[in-house]
Order: sequence, then C-alpha cells, then structure tokens
Amino acid sequence: MTYVIALPCVDVKDRACVDECPVDCIYEGERSLYIHPDECVDCGACEPVCPVEAIYYEDDLPEEWSEYYTANVDFFDEIGSPGGAAKTGVYDFDHPIIAALPPQGE
Repeated sequence: MTYVIALPCVDVKDRACVDECPVDCIYEGERSLYIHPDECVDCGACEPVCPVEAIYYEDDLPEEWSEYYTANVDFFDEIGSPGGAAKTGVYDFDHPIIAALPPQGE
C-alpha cells in the first residue's frame, strides 16, 4: 500500500509534503507531485500537511480520482527507483493523465 497524490495538487505543487516526508519519496513532475510507491514507508506524514488535501492513503482515494493511483505508479516506469527525490530535481514531464488536463486553478 502507498499514499497517492490526486487532482488538487495539479498546477499547485505546494511542496509542504516534500518537506515533511522522512524518506524523500515525493518526486516533482512538470505539473504535479508524485509519491513513489516502492519508496513510500506509509508513515502518513505527508497527508495532514497538504494544504489542498490532495494526498490520500491508497484505500481512501475518492473514486472520482482513482486514476491518480495509476498516474502515481506509472510515473516511475521510465525513471525507476532513484532512491530519493532531492537528488533528482524536477522532471520535465508528467504522467499522460495529468499532462492532458487543462490548466487547474484558473
């Protein structure tokens, strides 16, 4: 099991969760943040600090955002498990589900 970042994060990327994560498993794409499912230790530290309430435990992810589980998992298909987001910086792509969204918050 893992935590998932959903729609409210797209085009916001507040990063409070990144600062709180003890294992550095929250990576940054062009428009959204992503939690690496194999690096996450399910501590839940990220969830309460998210100001837009975009982070959910996998089993608690609202049905309307169920595809964000896939987006969070598949985002890492190309990059694998880098072993910490701090050393990778911002990736210049997003999962296709997120890349296809119209700009959020406007």
